[in-house]
Order: sequence, then C-alpha cells, then structure tokens
Amino acid sequence: MLFLKGADMKKLFLVLTLIWLAALLRLTVFRPGCFSHGLFSGRVEWEAFAYYWKLIRYQQWLYFSYLFVGNLVCFMPAGILIRLCCGRFWQAVLAGFALSLLIETAQFVLGSGLSELDDLILNTCGAMLGFWFTGVLYKFDEKNNFPIDKNPHDIDNRP
Repeated sequence: MLFLKGADMKKLFLVLTLIWLAALLRLTVFRPGCFSHGLFSGRVEWEAFAYYWKLIRYQQWLYFSYLFVGNLVCFMPAGILIRLCCGRFWQAVLAGFALSLLIETAQFVLGSGLSELDDLILNTCGAMLGFWFTGVLYKFDEKNNFPIDKNPHDIDNRP
C-alpha cells in the first residue's frame, strides 16, 4: 500500500512536515552564527538571477546547479503537502511564496543570509512543481483513493 489511511496518515504527514520545516529553517535561517550579527543586518539582492548569470559566465556549473535545483527541491514539499490536503494549485503557489517571503525576511532581519528575489521566485516554482509532481504520481497510481484530475491539461480541475 502506497499511503497510510486515516489517523496514521495524518500523524505521519504532521511529523514529516515538522521535520521538513525544521530542516528548511536550519538550512536557510538558523545557520551557525545567525544571532551574532545585529538585527536588520542582512542584505537584499533585488536584481533577479544576477548571481546565477555570474555563475554561468564563469562556468561554475556545479554550484549553479546546486543553488538552482536546491531552491526548487527544498520547496517541493510545500506543494506536495497542499496537494495531499486536497488543496488547489493557487494555494500551493501562495504557500510557497508566503513561506519563501517569511524565510527571506528572517534572513534579512537576523542577518543570516542574503535575501534574494530569485530565491523567492525559485522557491515558489518549487512549490508549484511539488503540486504538479504529486498530481502526476496520482495519475499513475490507479489504486489510491485520492481525487484525480480528469483533464491532464488543467492541473486545478477539482470540484
């Protein structure tokens, strides 16, 4: 059986969600030394994908891939969770955007990282990919009891 049922499934999703959020916050906000800087000591990069273009220009493909794919993959669970809770596509987009904005703001306030516009964009896209990926998995798993979209071209076609 691919998925647990009832209360056991809810407990598992809750535990996995908390683990994912803790890991995400540790990776992005609560880095070593994050409280050693003054409040509002972070920096903001408003030019979208400027650093990525620099990495491409200097052929730093491995680091480019790490950052680009990492920003997408780290937020896929947000879209997956929204889909599993029978949410809609726009809710996954909103959840990805809101969580990313919260993290970028916390990085600026705590001085624990560079707040970047491209992170906001890629993280939101990651949540969208997670929502879409889960829908694709549902379509291939005919044994589940989850709602499946009837039109493969309309990702948000639930009643």
